[in-house]
Amino acid sequence: MQELDQKKTIELLNTIMEFELAGVVRYTHYSLMVTGPNRIPIVAFFKGQASESLLHAQQVGEILTGLDGHPTLRIAPMEETYKHSVKDILAESLSHEKKALELYKTLLDTVSNASVYLEEFARGMIGQEELHNLELKKMLRDFS
Repeated sequence: MQELDQKKTIELLNTIMEFELAGVVRYTHYSLMVTGPNRIPIVAFFKGQASESLLHAQQVGEILTGLDGHPTLRIAPMEETYKHSVKDILAESLSHEKKALELYKTLLDTVSNASVYLEEFARGMIGQEELHNLELKKMLRDFS
C-alpha cells in the first residue's frame, strides 16, 4: 500500500461535496418545475434525487472531517437554462449525473492502493452514479 495523498483527497472530497449540494438545489428546482400528466411520479423521482444528493454530501463530509479536512460551505456553480420540459430536465439531470460519475472515478484513482475504505466508498458511489445514468437514459428513451 502507498500513502494516501491527504491534501489531494480532501480537495477532491470538497469538490464532490459542492457538487452533491448543488444536486440538492438542482433536483429540488426540477421537482418544482415539472408539469403535465406524468408530474406526480416525476416530482417524486426528483425529490428522491435531492434527498440522495444530500445524503451523499453528508457522507462525503463525514469522510472529509475524518481526514482532518474542513467541509466547504460552497455549492458548485449551476446554470439556469429556463428550459423546463420533462425532456430538457431529464437531459440536464443526465449531464449532472455523468459529471458526478467522473468525480467519483477521480476519487477512486486518487485513493487506489492507499485506503481500502475510501476505495470501497468510491466504488459504491460509482455504482450508484452508473445506475442513475442508466435510469435517466431509460427515462429519456421515449423522447428520442
